[in-house]
Amino acid sequence: MDISFTFGEEPLYQVICGIGDSQLPLWESRLKVKLIPRGKSLIIQGETDFVQLAVETFKRVEENFKKRPDKNDFSSFDIDYLMGQAKDANKGWPTPGSPEFVKNESDGDWTPKDKVLVTFKGKPIFPRTKNQEAFVDSLKKNYITIAMGPAGTGKTFLSIATACRMMQTGEVDRLILTRPAVEAGENLGFLPGDLTQKINPYLRPIYDALHECIGFEKTTEYIQVNKIEIAPIAFMRGRTLSNSFIILDEAQNCTLPQLKMFLTRFGKNSKMAISGDATQIDLAHGRSGLEKTVYTLRGLNGVESITFGREDITRHHIVEAIVRRFEENEGLFTKRS
Repeated sequence: MDISFTFGEEPLYQVICGIGDSQLPLWESRLKVKLIPRGKSLIIQGETDFVQLAVETFKRVEENFKKRPDKNDFSSFDIDYLMGQAKDANKGWPTPGSPEFVKNESDGDWTPKDKVLVTFKGKPIFPRTKNQEAFVDSLKKNYITIAMGPAGTGKTFLSIATACRMMQTGEVDRLILTRPAVEAGENLGFLPGDLTQKINPYLRPIYDALHECIGFEKTTEYIQVNKIEIAPIAFMRGRTLSNSFIILDEAQNCTLPQLKMFLTRFGKNSKMAISGDATQIDLAHGRSGLEKTVYTLRGLNGVESITFGREDITRHHIVEAIVRRFEENEGLFTKRS
């Protein structure tokens, strides 16, 4: 059976085909059809059921694309995320007759509602997944939001983007960023320089996010006038942090007493974001206090915990595959050790 499907949106057609039609073999493997590009159309060849499924798949993707406010950033990740919510029982892509591949406006057709921030270059930043959107909403409405999940899910970046927006609108006066200076296999004392130079490598992801959101010059200016403060968590003791957006990154490397100390720094008109990945703990076994803190604060008014999964990883697709492999083999390694 042969059917020609024409895309009404040229940018979407380009995303689906990829540079030099590089994405078509992947689509053919997923949908079990042959695809031949023709202008803004794809000729779909194969068994009747699979051809019809391919048509329905492209229709669904195009309907989603038309509703999105983030069309300029639409990529293969967004397609994978959309279709990942319609996978069949075998965790593959939809198959003919699969009950999971049923249009569901409240689930499978998710699109971001509003941008988080417009960067200094004029680029709008949108949440890329439902969990990311829930995280941003929680940062706005709650006093304290705790985000747990694997690397690449946008925990740090979205915290900083939200904080920058709140500084721009005057909701907070300053941004305080902190993280534990815990070594991942290296000794801090052997790094060259004074204390500031020693901790800078640990704060690099925070600087990178700030530079993308408000630019290098504005970041430098805000740090000089103390509107942005970046320091190890040990420097937080004894302080009361008011009118501030406070971000604790890499919280899985904090002990329970450290987290208790940090949480009790909370002052008037402030917001607090805590993020971490329980699978990347550099402390001795049992010393991390992140999961214990989440358990302790469950149900407390004004505090919310958001859990990210592999499907929220917005870095290169290989990161999601790496995380999945480690999760699959975690039990095996635990037994051997």
